[in-house]
Amino acid sequence: MNILLGRLAIFATFVTLCNASCYFIPNKIVPGDSTKECLDLEGNKHPLNSRWRTENCDACVCLEKDIACCSLVSIPVGYDRHNCQKIFNKETCKITVVEKKDPNRTCGVSGWIS
Repeated sequence: MNILLGRLAIFATFVTLCNASCYFIPNKIVPGDSTKECLDLEGNKHPLNSRWRTENCDACVCLEKDIACCSLVSIPVGYDRHNCQKIFNKETCKITVVEKKDPNRTCGVSGWIS
């Protein structure tokens, strides 16, 4: 029971911090490996309870039975799609909405989907 509560606490903290859409990947246990690690989709090993950021702007955590990942990118909604465009910055994992004619001017956005 304590293990389950611990996993739920870690997951709740993770979801709260990322405030975004999340998904789970079954943990690919490394055969013959006695340490508790996760093997991500790219084949990289991560220690149990470690956190990392993927190239696709997902924040992930290695749990005992799976890897939990949440997108760090919020999607803008409710803006003038005719006069404005979205620009994605992979370094900051953020989307800005700017005018098509003058990309130095930002456009108003009424909401964001996390």
